[in-house]
Amino acid sequence: MRLGKRDRPAPQPPAATPKHTEAAPPQDGASQDLTIVSGGSRLGEMLIDANLATREQVTDALEASHRAGGVRLGEYLVDQGALTERTLAEMVAKQHSLDVVDLREVTPDPAAIEVLAEETARALIAIPIELHGDTIVVAVAAPSQATIKILGDVTGLSVTVKVAAHSDIMAAISRSYRALAGVGSKVEAFEERDRLRREVAEATETVVANENAPVVQVVQMIITQALRDRASDVHIEPQQNRVRVRYRIDGALHHVLDLPESMGPVVVSRIKILGGMNIVERRRPQDGQISMDVEGHEVDIRVSTTAVVGGEKVVLRLLDKSRPLFRLEQLGMHDVTALRYNALLRSPYGMVICAGPTGSGKTTTLYGSLRELNSPDRNIMTIEDPVEYVFPSINQIQINEQAGITFAGGLKSILRQDPDIILVGEVRDVDTARIAVQAALTGHFVLSSLHATDAASALHRLLDMGIEPFLVASSVTAVVSQRLVRRVCSYCIEQYQPPAEELALFESMGGRTPKDGFVRGTGCNFCARTGYLERIGVYELMPVTDAIREMVLNRAPHDEIRKTARHEGMRTLQEDAARLIEDGVTNLGEVLRSIYVMGS
Repeated sequence: MRLGKRDRPAPQPPAATPKHTEAAPPQDGASQDLTIVSGGSRLGEMLIDANLATREQVTDALEASHRAGGVRLGEYLVDQGALTERTLAEMVAKQHSLDVVDLREVTPDPAAIEVLAEETARALIAIPIELHGDTIVVAVAAPSQATIKILGDVTGLSVTVKVAAHSDIMAAISRSYRALAGVGSKVEAFEERDRLRREVAEATETVVANENAPVVQVVQMIITQALRDRASDVHIEPQQNRVRVRYRIDGALHHVLDLPESMGPVVVSRIKILGGMNIVERRRPQDGQISMDVEGHEVDIRVSTTAVVGGEKVVLRLLDKSRPLFRLEQLGMHDVTALRYNALLRSPYGMVICAGPTGSGKTTTLYGSLRELNSPDRNIMTIEDPVEYVFPSINQIQINEQAGITFAGGLKSILRQDPDIILVGEVRDVDTARIAVQAALTGHFVLSSLHATDAASALHRLLDMGIEPFLVASSVTAVVSQRLVRRVCSYCIEQYQPPAEELALFESMGGRTPKDGFVRGTGCNFCARTGYLERIGVYELMPVTDAIREMVLNRAPHDEIRKTARHEGMRTLQEDAARLIEDGVTNLGEVLRSIYVMGS
């Protein structure tokens, strides 16, 4: 389908672009069967002929989509799980004699991307792919004459249409329209202004105060792009002759940007102002918190600064509050482990500890646990630093050491508030540990996180803090240890044969060769060529039984406690990771990177 280039300058996009143009009826007299709407019988017949749907399914879908207000037939069948998005894209392309484009491998040309504004691309569900003279090639999810007309109007070019899956297009838009695209011009503007200033302090006061200043916009771009890339952390690090910016995505750091060395102090000062921190103090570590709205998402950012050789390093921990909370069954727990853990959560009193290193998903598991426990007949109170998710019906306390609200002090006040369930965000010191243990012994159910390598180590951490063995043995009812491993990207998954060394380690973990073979990601546009996309939890659950209590009282070594727990049925982190490999969720290389397997 092509639309001729117009002889007049390209008009601006309509003032009110439809929010979901793919569901809009044709606006220029196009035949109704050209779009995949409820009345588009051609698509339904094609699906039936190709044995992709039964006549009953198509009839029911047409009726249901009509009741839903004109939802497309194909869209409805995808929502019902009868079709995949890519299969639908292939059928739509066949219906209109168009080509299908695989956005996993096809990377949009930056020159083509510049022709169409991001807002218009999202509204039309269209992504420019190539630019050939006065012709632009665009991938769309639903090729209607109305969509093509708008594309021709806003670009002033001839439009060649191809078809791609809806979710692939939206992912490609987020990947192609980089928030950091204009950072170069901002850096140049900053350097030009910086030449006119003789003192860094003067530059800091002037630049940071002006909301239109280049440094302000650079900081905003860094945060915006980090959220688009699903980054959990942003590292801003002074290096020799540069300031390096890295994102932690799915647990791995990726270099994304270099800023000039002169920009470092001003960027740090801007972030300190946003976080309510002292911009004069540059030698002592500081912590702060930022709350802002980024592209319609409420975001909380935990800020940490520390002095390093060359200046101050800043780490931003990002929390997108619009992201839904996970249920326990979505976290990756094995069915048997999940059943046992749910049963332990129903204990009337005692302490359940979630153990693991920083960034292992402990807080996510604790919030999933609270979601299971939350009910109108329970008084649930939490003390956290920071409060990452706000529950409407749970009483949450934010740590504020400057105001005198510490974990130990806040926990004492909670015990006077008639709680049923208490969540202690983290046991950091002996005072907090002692009060949490006492709360568990006096009829309260306590959830907490603790930094430890595995379940058995968590008990030793409490003993090392100075908590008496009989208190630990009496109060702790279970320890769940966890890690996060990256999932193999489902867009570019392929089978492969691991090296002999990896296979030997896999067998030592108790793994069995997967029925469908070992898998890995080859690397595609959707996983940034890493072969991995998103993460999943790996768990080991150790209920504190009578035998383990006896060992804690006798201060038995770590290995003996671990052996007893395994004898009683505990699945270790290594065994749980082997299960994920067998299921084709992750691969051996990722498990070796994330989980210590020696001596398992």
